[in-house]
Amino acid sequence: MTDDHPPAPGQSSGADARAAGPDAGGPGPAGLPSPDVEAEWSRAVKILDGATEICLACHVRPDGDALGSMLAVAHALRARHGAGPAGPAPGDGTGPRDGTAGPPPAVRIVASFGDLPFEIPRILRFLPGADLLSPPDAVPERPQVMVTFDAASADRLGVLETRACRADELIVLDHHASNTRFGTVNLVDPAAAATAVLAFDLIRRLDVEISRDIALGLYAGLVTDTGSFKYSTTSPRVHELAARLLQTGIEPGVVAHELWDRSPFGFLGVLSAALGRAQLEPAGAAGHGLVWTTVTRGDRAAYGLPLEVAESIIDVVRRADEADVAVVLKEDDDGCWQVSARSKGRADVGRACVALGGGGHALAAGFTARGTAAEVMTALREKLATGPGAPGQGVAGVTSAPDAGR
Repeated sequence: MTDDHPPAPGQSSGADARAAGPDAGGPGPAGLPSPDVEAEWSRAVKILDGATEICLACHVRPDGDALGSMLAVAHALRARHGAGPAGPAPGDGTGPRDGTAGPPPAVRIVASFGDLPFEIPRILRFLPGADLLSPPDAVPERPQVMVTFDAASADRLGVLETRACRADELIVLDHHASNTRFGTVNLVDPAAAATAVLAFDLIRRLDVEISRDIALGLYAGLVTDTGSFKYSTTSPRVHELAARLLQTGIEPGVVAHELWDRSPFGFLGVLSAALGRAQLEPAGAAGHGLVWTTVTRGDRAAYGLPLEVAESIIDVVRRADEADVAVVLKEDDDGCWQVSARSKGRADVGRACVALGGGGHALAAGFTARGTAAEVMTALREKLATGPGAPGQGVAGVTSAPDAGR
């Protein structure tokens, strides 16, 4: 990897920082931050304050946590710098933060995700900030500063992966235990309930007031990755943060309706087809029970529906009492299987999915695979049969929220 874009004043080049290895930060912001972690946060704020170009990117096929967190930070950066997507609004009368005369320096803010075609998922179009989003080709080839959201590895950025690797400074905000620490600054906390928690921490350190638009993005991320406060990472701090966000006047019922309570009529047909072929394997997942099904291209094509419509099917499949592990194989338009796995706590699906090239949490993870559904399931069964979660081994200290991660 080359890095011939000159670093901003006071910044090291991205290539040099990555060559030095991962940071020593690790968990902290959701609990008591260590000096090393606090130094990483301070460095991130300094980098963002000194930049004239900030690119934001979340993982492909974004969920509420990825896109909500990114849009919240985009709103915050615009407020911090008095800027829009292309810099400050002309003649807005905003002065620099130190009170001296003259306009603030121009800051270009670009927010995107690496899907082609570039399209905001239907269920997330209610989030404020669509005007802040640009297609991936609007992101510079060599960004001065890039911030990534909810991506455990660089490949989760899709077509923006190369641009991220070329950035002078790459700030990674994430809560996946499988995160590869691919940034020059890694704000990674597997104990955090959602990336939205880390985005809130960043906004707080940027000294930006939580507006309604910022709160809506953060709240969408928080409820997405806590399953509307059902999952084990729903801590007192999560409820305190939710209360803080609701104080801005956002309506939780509206968010819940948009995320979970609406679908096109054709979804019922796709769901019916998937449930009709569901299989229960009581001896699967090392004896903890496995239930799985598929959603094919043909299922979706019959109703003209995109892949995203299949995302919620696993929430129905995982209800089977006889199975600790639930798996849904979703065939994308290119014939690849996008595999989502969930555990109720006895099996470590994160370990299994990482072994197959994916990522995520102990209770929720995923991977991408080619081949027949039978071949993919054979490989996954083998990984689920060994390691943490196998008889006598258990999944120690599992607190991760069941979001897919991949």
